[in-house]
Amino acid sequence: MPILQVNFKLNVSSAEYRALCDSVAQAIADVPGLRWKVWLLNEQEREAGGIYLFADEASLNNYLAGPIIAQIKSLPQLREISAKRFDVMEEVTVATRGPVPAMAAAG
Repeated sequence: MPILQVNFKLNVSSAEYRALCDSVAQAIADVPGLRWKVWLLNEQEREAGGIYLFADEASLNNYLAGPIIAQIKSLPQLREISAKRFDVMEEVTVATRGPVPAMAAAG
């Protein structure tokens, strides 16, 4: 299962950013293949982002190429946007109580 890490700097207050998040949370929750998203905010550094777990690489690629990411890139409230992909090391993640099912447990 692939992970997507998105980070950016804020050009708005934390309150304005929280309102923006509230307005898009359901659309992100409805993304096909998205298992979960953890929303991140560092108010002191004016940074935010998210960690996403997708069911498969195709779902992650569709999200990156889709309208939500296009909208994020066009928002004047955000700058210095970066997106990085990672693979989950499931066995050790489960050992440290990460919210993913272990491949070993499935077999």
